[in-house]
Amino acid sequence: MFKTFKDLFLHNREFSFGFVMIIFVLGVASMSFFSPFGPIDIYLLPPDMPPSLQYPMGTTSRGQDTFWVLTFAIRNTLIFGFSVAFLSRVISLFVGLVSGYLGGIVDRVLMSINDTFVVIPLFPILVLFYFVMRDNMNWIMLTVVMACLGWAYDARLIRSIAMSLRTREFTEQSIFSGMSTRQILTQEHLPYVLPVVFSTTMNNINWSIGIEVTLSVLGFTDIDTPTIGGMIYWANQHTAMTAGIWWWFFFPVALVVITFIALFLLAVSMNEYIDPRSRLSHMNNS
Repeated sequence: MFKTFKDLFLHNREFSFGFVMIIFVLGVASMSFFSPFGPIDIYLLPPDMPPSLQYPMGTTSRGQDTFWVLTFAIRNTLIFGFSVAFLSRVISLFVGLVSGYLGGIVDRVLMSINDTFVVIPLFPILVLFYFVMRDNMNWIMLTVVMACLGWAYDARLIRSIAMSLRTREFTEQSIFSGMSTRQILTQEHLPYVLPVVFSTTMNNINWSIGIEVTLSVLGFTDIDTPTIGGMIYWANQHTAMTAGIWWWFFFPVALVVITFIALFLLAVSMNEYIDPRSRLSHMNNS
C-alpha cells in the first residue's frame, strides 16, 4: 500500500495535487476541534462583519464567525460523505464479489436486485423520505438510506472483475487446497479489487457530498447541524447575496469545490494507475 502511494505521489501529478488539496480540506475540518464557539451557538458576535484581521472570513447575520462555522460544516459534510461511501462499499463489495464468483442463480438474483437499484430515481426517493420521516429526521438515517441507494453501479463493476478472477489458476488452486468461499473472496480476490474500490469510493464521496449540499440548501435535512449545505441554506434564508454579505456564500462554496476537485483528481489518478499502460506512461514522463 505504501509503495502504491509513493508511486502515485511521485509519478502522478493529478494524485499529488489532489492529495495536497484534500489534506488542506482535512486541515480546515480539524480546526473545528479548537473552535472557541460551539457548532450551533448564534448571536455571539457582531453580525454581518466583512472579512478582516479579527474575522478572516467575516461574520454571518446570525452572529457567527464564518471561519469557525465553516470548520464544523466541512467536518460534518466529510463525515457524512465518508460514512455513506464506507457503508455503500461494504454492500457493493459483498454483492459484486459473491455474484461474480458464485455465478448461476445467485448471480441472477443479486444482479436483478442490483439493476432495480440502478433504475431507482435517487433524488425523488430522498425527498420523499424526508417528508415521510420529517419528525424523526437525523443524519444517521439519511446516511443509511443513501448508502443503500448508492452501491449498485459499483457492485456491477466489482462483479465483472470477480468473474475474470474466478477462472484464474490461483483461484482453482485455492479451491483444491480446501479454502472456503469466504477465504477465497477475502484473501485472494479482495486485493485485486481494492484499487477499483478506492477509485469508486472517491467518486461516491463526491456524489454523497453533492446530494447533501443539494438537500440541505433546499431545507430537506436537519438544518440545525452545521454542514456546507446548511451554511448556504441559512445564507439564502437571510438573503445574504442581496444584502451584500458575499462571504457567507463564497467561502463554503469555494471549500466544497476544492473538495470536489481533490476527490476527482484522486479518483482519476487511481483509474490511470490501474491501467498498466497509463502507469508506465507516467513513469516514463517523470
